[in-house]
Amino acid sequence: MTHTEHLPPRAGRHAVWPDRIRPEVIAAVQKAGIADPWAHQAAVAEHALDGQSVIVATGTASGKSLAYLVPVLSSLLDGSEAPNGRGATALYLSPTKALAADQLRAVKELSAPLGHAVRPAVYDGDTPVEEREWVRQYANLVLTNPDMLHRGVLPSHPRWSSFLRALRYVVIDESHTYRGVFGSHVAQVIRRLRRLCARYGSDPVFLLASATAAEPAVAAGRLTGLPVSAVDDDASPRGELVFALWEPPLTEHHGENGAPVRRTATAETAGLLTDLAVQSVRTVAFVGSRRGAELISVIAQERLAEVDRSLARRVAAYRGGYLPEERRALERALHSGDLLGLAATTALELGIDVSGLDAVLICGYPGTRASLWQQAGRAGRAGQGALAVMVARDDPLDTYLVHHPEAIFDQPVESTVLDPDNPYVLAPHLCAAAAELPLTEEDLALFGPATRELLPQLEAAKLLRRRAHGWHWTRREPAADLADIRGGGGRPVQIVEVGTGRLLGTVDANAAHGSVHTGAVHLHQGRTYLVRDLDLEDSVALVEQATPSYSTTARDTTAISVLETDAEIPWGDGRLCYGSVEVTNQVVSFLRRRLITGEVLGETKLDLPPRTLRTRAVWWTVTEDQLDAARINPEQLGGALHAAEHASIGMLPLFATCDRRDIGGVSIPLHPDTLLPTVFVYDGHPGGAGFAERGFHTARQWLAATREAIDACECEAGCPSCIQSPKCGNGNEPLHKRAALRLLTVLLRGAPPAP
Repeated sequence: MTHTEHLPPRAGRHAVWPDRIRPEVIAAVQKAGIADPWAHQAAVAEHALDGQSVIVATGTASGKSLAYLVPVLSSLLDGSEAPNGRGATALYLSPTKALAADQLRAVKELSAPLGHAVRPAVYDGDTPVEEREWVRQYANLVLTNPDMLHRGVLPSHPRWSSFLRALRYVVIDESHTYRGVFGSHVAQVIRRLRRLCARYGSDPVFLLASATAAEPAVAAGRLTGLPVSAVDDDASPRGELVFALWEPPLTEHHGENGAPVRRTATAETAGLLTDLAVQSVRTVAFVGSRRGAELISVIAQERLAEVDRSLARRVAAYRGGYLPEERRALERALHSGDLLGLAATTALELGIDVSGLDAVLICGYPGTRASLWQQAGRAGRAGQGALAVMVARDDPLDTYLVHHPEAIFDQPVESTVLDPDNPYVLAPHLCAAAAELPLTEEDLALFGPATRELLPQLEAAKLLRRRAHGWHWTRREPAADLADIRGGGGRPVQIVEVGTGRLLGTVDANAAHGSVHTGAVHLHQGRTYLVRDLDLEDSVALVEQATPSYSTTARDTTAISVLETDAEIPWGDGRLCYGSVEVTNQVVSFLRRRLITGEVLGETKLDLPPRTLRTRAVWWTVTEDQLDAARINPEQLGGALHAAEHASIGMLPLFATCDRRDIGGVSIPLHPDTLLPTVFVYDGHPGGAGFAERGFHTARQWLAATREAIDACECEAGCPSCIQSPKCGNGNEPLHKRAALRLLTVLLRGAPPAP
């Protein structure tokens, strides 16, 4: 344990509900045990009743749901007394199906005294076909997700006409998750919704809920395209939170280049989860990857079985890719207390009411301070004290944070970055909008300034055709298929068990090459499978149950070419640049690693096709004179650039709202486009996601922190805590820690003054 932070308890501040809220709704809230609202809840309701879009950005468990539900229920009750028609309606959007299902439970409980005036229903991919017509015709509070709105509701808007005509409120829950490319897609889906509402004569008020975020009103305005007020003064009480930073110990093993191997964050988190479960401490362990969630649950179950066989059944994994019935069963078990411990991906981070938790384990920094506090806040509901522990992964950023606690506890949370004008995002949504209703000149301002220059390109591609009254969709297939809003990059790959033909789950097309290639170890619900064959043509991975003593990690190679330089500034003799690039990536092999230590047991070649990505990048070049000043000879150059690249990728999430998995990098001693030694860091999403641009604008601070992270590491020649990368396609060869330090020192000496 490198640091503990004690966050003191906080008293709550009450207010009264606005007098325009229906007394029946206030009575229902009081019946649920809530005598008076917190001040921020009453403020949100006031904005909503005034017809003003508002975002509530307060801490976890601060009652954000009630803040927007009270005015929504009051409006539905008013509408139920309308002499004709279905009355007022409301739409609730959540980023996950699990959160929508959880919210449905809460709405039903709260609105039970209101009778049939409130008719809530979930409408998503899991909704049975026979129920969908009832939802369209009769439900007045529809809970769905952006994916279903994009593919299921908006394209068939005539069937939703009575619902859209009466739409009074749109709730966007967990709005801080709509960032990067996903957030940019959702911003355009919301613009399409607003356009259709206007067509049917409604102008809904948007009510957004977010974890604590910097500039919430700005982010909400960018997401909705409307002016939004912010309520961010949290008036709810909070119990004491003890927040610990934890660094796994070094083992006696040695890895690549002879570097000492730390005990993995996964194994360490599983150990802590085991200890807490033995003491009946209800705990959720958050982990960034699906495989990590499975692995933590498997290790914890094995260790608990040694203590008490019945305890092993009270720990499970929860992640995306499960079948709907599996997710629902786990959510019920967590609510009832049958589960003591859960290893979960961020699918569970988002607002699901896991009341009664005592502790939260966070396996690796989740990429942003906002997400870190969101996860930590899951513990200690109802005002009781709680424990949160962040377990550091073996990488530069996590190592930096556990030794620089001020970077977590003394810094504000980040702004939410999204760019609705990204042409890779906007173009398919213009097509989808034209398929819903022909696009007119009046619509162009709604979709943003980039629209006018994109339309001729869409006409040239024969996707849209201009006629007298606007632009029309020309194809027979659904236009919504053009926009892959989650960035999956194609049809999900189905994971099928050989012999039984049973569907175990799915994996995004983008991730399939690296996670379900032939020979990969796949974990599902505590069972281990080996991938026998990955059929890319049919998007199927065939697996069979097995018990290998190792995990697998894919290796890849990456090449990059500069398409266009948008900005360029001198850095001493070198240059710092930002622009468009094309990245070609190919998974070439996989490593087998021992489960607990991560020790490499062998490597197997793979024959998979390359994938190309057009995106945005920040890059910097150095000259011969700078290399001389840094005392770097030709033999050291590749290792110096490579080490600086790895460390800078690891540190960028401290300055941009991203995760290490959102970005990639390449370093080349002589790049054909720059004709100089060059280091690139690029966004891992088509068209870019704003992360590289943020790196360009904060380069001085970002690279200074990178240099400090390398310098502060006590290893001799480089290790995963400073310059080695778990994603490196070259096996972390070559790397030169001391030369990277000297290079970054010289580079920073020539940096322009911070803006």
